[in-house]
Amino acid sequence: MKTIIFTFFLIFAGISLSGQSSIYDFVVKDINGKDFSFSSLKGKKIMIINTASKCGFTPQYADLDSLYKKYNDRNFVIIAFPANNFMNQEPGSDKQIQDFCQKNYGISFPLMSKISVKGDDMHPLYKWLTTKNLNGFKDSEVKWNFQKYLIDESGKLVAIIPSKEKPDSQQVIEWLTKK
Repeated sequence: MKTIIFTFFLIFAGISLSGQSSIYDFVVKDINGKDFSFSSLKGKKIMIINTASKCGFTPQYADLDSLYKKYNDRNFVIIAFPANNFMNQEPGSDKQIQDFCQKNYGISFPLMSKISVKGDDMHPLYKWLTTKNLNGFKDSEVKWNFQKYLIDESGKLVAIIPSKEKPDSQQVIEWLTKK
């Protein structure tokens, strides 16, 4: 019975047992509770990042916003997912997180509803990002807040950037400016 329920969950979440072809199959909730479909990002380079308001890397919000403002007209988008998986560094509600981000950083890139990026309650999107059998790239683990996943214009995961590396690092800029 557990197997049947788990299989139904995977299918319902948009994940087939043979693997998901791209990120475009996901629909998530934005910070205001509205559906956000990754299919609307076809043809764009995407950076997915798990964020937290009380982390040593929180100032990366400023770097993220600068990067977004500089490259968003070049088919680039940043999608931020607040998560409270590391030392209770994102304890707030979606409203509190949104207020914090606007007041302190004035972010202009899309902010999604708070999710879990690891553990038993890991969001299906992060299952896809961290599982080679699903993403076709490599297995990984979200090790801390502000870990970045780079998705190319065809919806394929192409790089994983550690938290300590700034969003505007040479690797990211080279990826963004590569045709």
